Amino acid sequence: MNIEKELSKFREFKKNYVFKQKEIIEKEGCLYCEKTLLKDEKGYIGESEKWINVGYNLHGSYTKLLSNLFPYEFELKGYKLSSIESFFQGIKFKEKDLQKEVFHYSGIPAVVIKETSNYNWKENGLIYFQGDPIKRDSKEYDELVEELYISAIQNPFYRNAIKKCPLPIIHAIGEEKKEETVFTRYEFEYMMNCLHDFLNK
Repeated sequence: MNIEKELSKFREFKKNYVFKQKEIIEKEGCLYCEKTLLKDEKGYIGESEKWINVGYNLHGSYTKLLSNLFPYEFELKGYKLSSIESFFQGIKFKEKDLQKEVFHYSGIPAVVIKETSNYNWKENGLIYFQGDPIKRDSKEYDELVEELYISAIQNPFYRNAIKKCPLPIIHAIGEEKKEETVFTRYEFEYMMNCLHDFLNK
């Protein structure tokens, strides 16, 4: 499918999409989501009868398949990316040539390679794409991320993983504040659940 056409359809769908984030509650040293155990002394749980908790290192197929770290190859604005995480780490580099190289890293290597950047985006809230600065908390950035995910679902394996996911998607390990991460828990959960419903409409 034509990316621009599908992106336009997705944005129209997203305008009217109603998303309510599932509440995570702490009780007696454990975490619960919809009264179902989410985390205990052994760590996070990946799948339950009520939700899929995305995390590349958690037990369960969908927990890995829906992770930004999973190695799905796709193109975004002429760049070849090895995973969605490649993008989120690459935008932490000012230099276009280095950013292009980071886009070739997938999964955990992409997360680790960010430590080699001479730039700390958190100091001024700016990320870089194609050499241009973009405010992290801006409509421009949100639209770029929308295009990122619509580009990513052109990969048929990723598209099917989202479409076939049998339960609501959560991401309990995600950061909550925009100034601390380039994609918050809320943003991830909103995007993934919206994409799921869009692909199944």
